[in-house]
Amino acid sequence: IKAGKPALAIDPLRIAAGVDVAAEALAWAEGHIGQGPVLVYSTAEPSAVRAIQGKLGSEKAGAMVEDTIAAIARGLVQRGVRQLIVAGGETSGACVQALGITQMRIGAQIDPGVPWCHAVAPDAKDGLHITLKSGNFGSTDFF
Repeated sequence: IKAGKPALAIDPLRIAAGVDVAAEALAWAEGHIGQGPVLVYSTAEPSAVRAIQGKLGSEKAGAMVEDTIAAIARGLVQRGVRQLIVAGGETSGACVQALGITQMRIGAQIDPGVPWCHAVAPDAKDGLHITLKSGNFGSTDFF
């Protein structure tokens, strides 16, 4: 974000209101695919996260965001994206499941505890490079 690269925040309250946030994010991303990396994120200041969790419930808010990001990942791969970095343990699991990945080949470590992987998925028959980064791994300047 600080570098001025394309970034889009996912709003859990809009998801809860029934807005197809995944479709909106994919439409936004289509204008940037092929021009460099894009960021779709759901992080926020702790006070904002607590407020959303207070309105929606912690588990419900998390599940909605995970499902939305997984749908975005699947849509990006369907549009030809073949490199993804997914942050967050639960979000990574949701994306792997949504992409239909059943096997991955672990590649080189790109940051402490974070390898580049190669996977075959139904929408990426020739393969997909993916990194699954949980919160405890990688350096502070990972992204």
